[in-house]
Amino acid sequence: MEVMHLFSLEISARKASKVLGLSYGSVYDRFMSYRAAIVKRCEEDFEKLSGELELDESYFGGKRKGNRGRGAFNKQAVFGVLARGGKAYIVPVPDVKQETLMEEVRGRTYKGSVFYTDCFKSYAGIRFYGKHRKVNKEYTFAKGKNHINGVESRWAFVKERMYKVHGVKIYNYYRP
Repeated sequence: MEVMHLFSLEISARKASKVLGLSYGSVYDRFMSYRAAIVKRCEEDFEKLSGELELDESYFGGKRKGNRGRGAFNKQAVFGVLARGGKAYIVPVPDVKQETLMEEVRGRTYKGSVFYTDCFKSYAGIRFYGKHRKVNKEYTFAKGKNHINGVESRWAFVKERMYKVHGVKIYNYYRP
C-alpha cells in the first residue's frame, strides 16, 4: 500500500525505493504494473468523443537539443483529441501523416462533430468527418470559439508532470 501511495503522489520509482528501503527494480515493476492497470481500465471505459473537439499533436522526450516540434530528433509524436467540457484521448503515434491521424479520428470520434485544429496539412481530410474549423496561429490563437487552447493546455500539463519524473523513455510509451 505504501508503494501505491507514493505512486499516487507522483514520486519517482527511484525516490520511492529509497524512502521504502526496497530495491529499485521491485518498485519500478510495481509502478509499471499500476500504469498498465490504468491503461487497461481507460481502454475498457473508452467512449467515442463527439461535439466540439480540439485536435493537436505534440512531441515528447529526447535529450538532444536542436529542432523543436515537427521534425525533432528522437521524440515521440503524440496525438490528442479533447472534447470541450469533457474527456480527452491522447495516444502515441508512429508519425503525424494524414493517414495515421485520420485513422485515430475515425476510431475515436463520431462523424458529424465539429473539429478545431491548427493549419497543419495532415488535418486536411478532417472535413469528411464533420465541420472543420482551422486556427491559423500565425495571426491569432483564438477568435471566439475558434481555438485549440484546451488541448494545448493539456500538453503543458502532461509535459510538466513528465518533467517532474525526468520524462519517459521512448520505449516505455504505451502502444495500442
